[in-house]
Amino acid sequence: MAQNILTKILEHKKLEVRKQRKRVSQEQLQQQIEALPRPRNFFKAVTKAPVRTINLIAEIKRSSPSAGVICKDFDPVAIARQYHQAGADAISVLTDEEFFGGSLDYLQQVKKAVPIPVMRKDFIIDPYQLYESRAAGADAVLLIAEAVVPGLLMDLLILAGRLNLSVLLEVHKAESLLQCRSMVGFPTLGYTVLGINNRNLETFEVDISHTCRLASMLDNQPGLVSESGIRSRADIEKLKEAGCTAVLIGQTLMEAADIGAKIDELLGPIGST
Repeated sequence: MAQNILTKILEHKKLEVRKQRKRVSQEQLQQQIEALPRPRNFFKAVTKAPVRTINLIAEIKRSSPSAGVICKDFDPVAIARQYHQAGADAISVLTDEEFFGGSLDYLQQVKKAVPIPVMRKDFIIDPYQLYESRAAGADAVLLIAEAVVPGLLMDLLILAGRLNLSVLLEVHKAESLLQCRSMVGFPTLGYTVLGINNRNLETFEVDISHTCRLASMLDNQPGLVSESGIRSRADIEKLKEAGCTAVLIGQTLMEAADIGAKIDELLGPIGST
């Protein structure tokens, strides 16, 4: 049986983390963190009452295993400024280099260029990466339930809280949701928001209705984010009806000739709640 894409990515990520530890120690990262201001409030940005249809996490993504190169004229700072000008509530920066053409440098550049919260989107499997994220200026990180065992996920949530990092806790499988929905709000309220990925990370197939199916299993969540495959205003309306407070959109925006016009097309103008 062919190795699934997620397994391949995670195996490479282990090697990458070991190599990075040799370059920069955790102690060095902790020293860098001490000099930094408190992160911006990503949790509030994605759970607040929206100023239009729904809150938007706009993603900066150069390429992906499924789509190949998405943006040829790639300028993360220029894209981030367009997102901010168009009213995005937060920005996600893909930092995986091997499979998505990203870089932690892009996150640092974006953080300096815009005043809204910035999330590191990567495959985080080790506490070291949380220190690395915070030292790079991330306000939030993505944690993928299917990428780590529940015990490690709990440890990562605790450490993220200590570092004042918000967490987008992502699930795809129903069993993962059942396992970790009680972790939302752990260890401290106001730091973790649940995300449902419409993309199966083992096959990279996408089904926009996946969020709606899993959302029916939830009750009284402090915000819900739908991720992947969101391409139309009809998708947005469907997800809002399912109870989402925010959407994460990358490829649709990265492919747009006019990012601001595409955001207005998807979410409506500011004031259209």
